[in-house]
Amino acid sequence: MARFGRVLTAMVTPFGADGRVDLDGAAALARWLVEQGNDGLVVTGTTGEASVLTDDEQVEVWRAVRAAVDVPLVAGSGTNDTRHAAELTARADAAGLDGVLVVTPYYNRPSQAGIEAHFRRVAAATRLPVLLYDIPVRTGRKISHDVLVRLAREVPNIVGVKDAAGDPAASARLLAEAPDGFELYSGDDSLTLPLLAVGAVGVIGVCTHWAAAPMGEMIAAFERGELAEARRINARLLESYDFETGDAAPNPIPAKAMLRALGQPAGQCRLPMGDAPAGLEDRALEVWKNLHG
Repeated sequence: MARFGRVLTAMVTPFGADGRVDLDGAAALARWLVEQGNDGLVVTGTTGEASVLTDDEQVEVWRAVRAAVDVPLVAGSGTNDTRHAAELTARADAAGLDGVLVVTPYYNRPSQAGIEAHFRRVAAATRLPVLLYDIPVRTGRKISHDVLVRLAREVPNIVGVKDAAGDPAASARLLAEAPDGFELYSGDDSLTLPLLAVGAVGVIGVCTHWAAAPMGEMIAAFERGELAEARRINARLLESYDFETGDAAPNPIPAKAMLRALGQPAGQCRLPMGDAPAGLEDRALEVWKNLHG
């Protein structure tokens, strides 16, 4: 079904030289990403540096991007404070978005009962469809299988999950037990092809800032049953998977470096991410040329 499209980018938030949010840049970047082959966008998610944006800044970005493009838009509206996440999620309705992405509460390390109650409370704050975001490497907690299945079955507007748990076997089991229409998006670019094999409908990516077209081609080849072609395209994308994050330059530093190298709005990251290390834009251009040359 892929209600939000097959290829979505978790869009960076452009900043000006003064560190302020560049709303005109966000609108221009959104239009460019759609032109590059993105079916939809996630705004102010992890890659969009939501953790260093105020609520008002997030809403301003949502509105600017909504005015710029007519593809499905999903707002990253989760926090580790249930009341705050519910309030922010409710604001996405008024901003004209198409859905929300709600991350597992991070740092607090709640019990599974607390995680389930959190998601139920936040989903109740909106009429919009909700994607859960399961990314234990960042949050410190995996959403348990039973909690995922219960939420999928019992909360009508919880419609899918962005899966960055790194366990395709568990993803297969989830999709086998979730109701029809529950959608799984790959949240790890390098695992998109394996997750397609167990039933994922698409990807919410990072390298899709510069590789949306080949990612879309890979998904289309898989859906046509052309597995050798899908593997060939995936092999072309391996360098981009490696580039998009690392210890010296964690996501979204490389994505912003790539966009600057391509002349697109990005700026540097706010602290604690901070500026890109020297030479990263040159490396970005190598990755771009190797993929598109």
